[in-house]
Amino acid sequence: MCMEITNVSEYEQIAKQKLPKMIYDYYASGAEDQWTLRENRSAFSRILFRPRILVDVSNIDMSTTVLGFKISMPIMIAPTAMQKMAHPEGELATARAASAANTIMILSSWSTSSVEEVNSTGPGVRFFQLYVYKDRNVVRQIVGRAEKAGFKAIVLTVDTPRLGRREADIKNRFTLPPSLMLKNFEELALEKMDGTSDSGLASYVGSQIDRSLSWKDVKWLQTITSLPIIVKGVMTAEDTQLAVQAGVAGIVVSNHGARQLDYVPATINCLEEVVKAAQGKVPVFLDGGIRRGTDIFKALALGASGVFIGRPVVFALAADGEAGVRKVLQMLRDELELTMALSGCTSLEQITRNHVVTESYSNRNLSKL
Repeated sequence: MCMEITNVSEYEQIAKQKLPKMIYDYYASGAEDQWTLRENRSAFSRILFRPRILVDVSNIDMSTTVLGFKISMPIMIAPTAMQKMAHPEGELATARAASAANTIMILSSWSTSSVEEVNSTGPGVRFFQLYVYKDRNVVRQIVGRAEKAGFKAIVLTVDTPRLGRREADIKNRFTLPPSLMLKNFEELALEKMDGTSDSGLASYVGSQIDRSLSWKDVKWLQTITSLPIIVKGVMTAEDTQLAVQAGVAGIVVSNHGARQLDYVPATINCLEEVVKAAQGKVPVFLDGGIRRGTDIFKALALGASGVFIGRPVVFALAADGEAGVRKVLQMLRDELELTMALSGCTSLEQITRNHVVTESYSNRNLSKL
């Protein structure tokens, strides 16, 4: 890199310069007015710290366990589709970077590398993100392949019965570049998108993804795999309770990177409601808007068991390949470690709700000064 990168957000500007407009816009944009896209970030700024002082922070342990797998930090990689649009090595580079950092990567169903190819990069804990197709034999085959390839969990995306209206993709007539394909579906003849419509991805989702998906299908999924199932896209207490009743292994509080329904709250604002409803029965994770170690600390303080990052990984991949992804993970790790030290926490277990305050509380109390 020709410039010193000091925070993960700087990779986005580099990616914007390097990538074709259609591809950058696909990764960067949100739905409709993009209010939730902005809110995912700005909501973190309304949470402030209550640091504790005079704590011996000479040794800080950020390791944690997710579904029984010990990882080095509570920072994991979210599923992002079609990564070879960003870099020729795509998901393979991301998988190697995740493994080097001893953390978990979720591979997208719509990856441009197959589950077998990602498995061939070497050891690592990987989960597989699943969209449920109308043809359930497709689902059976892809889940079976992921399990055979050594993936350790299925992450079921539950917020996409239809694709959100992403106006940048419509303007750009987004479709996969001709040299690429959805590699997991190559043998099923479902690997290509229609490039003639306003948004090739929207057309693909409309033709292939099952709009009738419901809680009974979570139960069905449990009959075709022995892997634990995490549901991704939960934002309310009601759905959290239904997820727990359905026997899921974990929940990801997610609004799909603000790419589905606009004007839903930022995920960080939904987190406490979901954590409370889960009652400790399953771990709750968060994605959406994370760009700093301080954001991760805030999520942990509000009850998250860990976080997943998406866009920072793709932008770093576009800017500098595997080295970029490694650096993003290391920068966020370093920032989280510093935040913990300055807050008086030496382990993740010591991060509590008492370490943060919401803006309304802080404004009320600061006004008295």
